[in-house]
Amino acid sequence: MSDTASFPGQRIAAIVPCHNEERTVAAVVRDLQQAVPGITVYVYDNNSSDRTAELAAAAGAIVRYEARKGKGNVIRRAFADIDADIYVTIDGDDTYEAAALPRMIEALLEGPYDHVLGVRSSGGAGSYRPGHEMGNRVFNRVVSLLFRSQVSDMLSGYRVFSRRFVKSFPAVSKKFEIETELTVHMTSLRLPQVEVEVGFGERPEGSESKLHTYSDGFKILYLILQLVRHERPTLFHGLIAAALALVSLGLGLPVVLEFFQTGFVPRFPTAILAAALMGLAVLVGSIGMILDALKRGRREAARLAYLRLDPPPHPQDGDVVPRAAEAVRFDRTQK
Repeated sequence: MSDTASFPGQRIAAIVPCHNEERTVAAVVRDLQQAVPGITVYVYDNNSSDRTAELAAAAGAIVRYEARKGKGNVIRRAFADIDADIYVTIDGDDTYEAAALPRMIEALLEGPYDHVLGVRSSGGAGSYRPGHEMGNRVFNRVVSLLFRSQVSDMLSGYRVFSRRFVKSFPAVSKKFEIETELTVHMTSLRLPQVEVEVGFGERPEGSESKLHTYSDGFKILYLILQLVRHERPTLFHGLIAAALALVSLGLGLPVVLEFFQTGFVPRFPTAILAAALMGLAVLVGSIGMILDALKRGRREAARLAYLRLDPPPHPQDGDVVPRAAEAVRFDRTQK
């Protein structure tokens, strides 16, 4: 892979996951090549039954294949196989503004940052399917609250990464949950990132979205819960322990008061249940504390793996980065 004309010395790879995108993939490849001359575009054909691979190759992309269906499987495979300095992920449906890519790469290098998030600016009423925009806002607020980091567009598929982000990212998700996992990886390690506003339009006529509103929404919600369990074990187990303790007190206090008044415990089953629930609450809370200590060690290991890789070069260090058109940027660097 050679460097690009727009960003000398930088090997830039664009990863385009595709499943039956023959109507749009060629346009996406050409737009990326026009936006950043010299960029290497990898189109990953994910079990397409149409001419996606053929048209992508004709447009100048390197076509690779991933048999396991799902965007997460494609991203995991591409991050492992491709060696570059800067990585771009963009959907193959021709809804994202490819012309914004120079601004995003420039932002990555100027920071330098490890992650640039393309925050979608809707270009019309049909840009989002019914329920998608509201669901995205809800997930943004939930993740921002749970992981204490402001995120404006968690489900955006348009992102730019440094090499050390990509090579330290332990991809686990299989499908559309991958964007959530990328966001939480960034927030949990407190990696430097910036947001850039990008255009977002409607799918071309005849092109269908692969995102299923309810089933994929529940998968994303389930992933968030799992990530909270792994990344915020004290909070997750503490809430469960508090709920068990409250139920235990609700059942046990009347029994204790009755004992002090009469000297008898006539409701032994209730007393035993209340005691068992309180013991379980203590156990669950203790598990949360142990897992929190293990999480600290896991984060330290992940941080060390991240630090073994070179950071993106900074323009002040001698590399010349061309000025692109100004973008709306929101610096979310973690202190």
